[in-house]
Amino acid sequence: MKLYNYWRSGTSHRTRIALQLKGLSYEYLPVHLVKDEHHGDTFKAVNPQQLVPALDTGHGVLIQSPAIIEWLEEQYPEPPLLPRDPLQRAQVRALAAIVGCDIHPVNNKRILDYLRQTFGANTDAINAWCGTWIGAGFDAYEALLAADTRRGRFSHGDAPTIADVFLIPQIESARRFKVDLTRWPLIAEVEKACMELDAFQKAAPRQQPDAE
Repeated sequence: MKLYNYWRSGTSHRTRIALQLKGLSYEYLPVHLVKDEHHGDTFKAVNPQQLVPALDTGHGVLIQSPAIIEWLEEQYPEPPLLPRDPLQRAQVRALAAIVGCDIHPVNNKRILDYLRQTFGANTDAINAWCGTWIGAGFDAYEALLAADTRRGRFSHGDAPTIADVFLIPQIESARRFKVDLTRWPLIAEVEKACMELDAFQKAAPRQQPDAE
């Protein structure tokens, strides 16, 4: 498999975590977002949406990290990243969606570039914007962790799930935007458990060959 991605992209990061947790090898193909390589004709031929990540499975190209991760779960079911119980699966997907649907989309590069170019937002304004939506999402995530009396060490249970796959890159992004993470001690506990695993360490942005 070939993964088109960028070292600091949160959606790329979550896809790398899933691949590592599944123990899958892949060719790392960097797409430099700051240099707008994703807008070039070469990458547009791979993904018409011109976003990372894109995963070439050898039988076709998959786009959109939630779809890629769900495909990995279906194609390579062990170790599982979703619980067996349907209700618990829905709960894990909901945690992932807090990040994937409500936090990340309004804080990604193209949104922030638009704020800078159209409204003249400076670094402080960008950090405040990102902090607002990260804070709202993490407040909810923390509350759901607190309400789950059977949670274990991770977001759900005692093994990483898709929820953790989405959460850890968002924590990385929160630090980049100067968000005070001490507000969420349970999220901090989950991060600690995740970062003890090789899969999360190897997928980390600074460990990638195109890291700057």
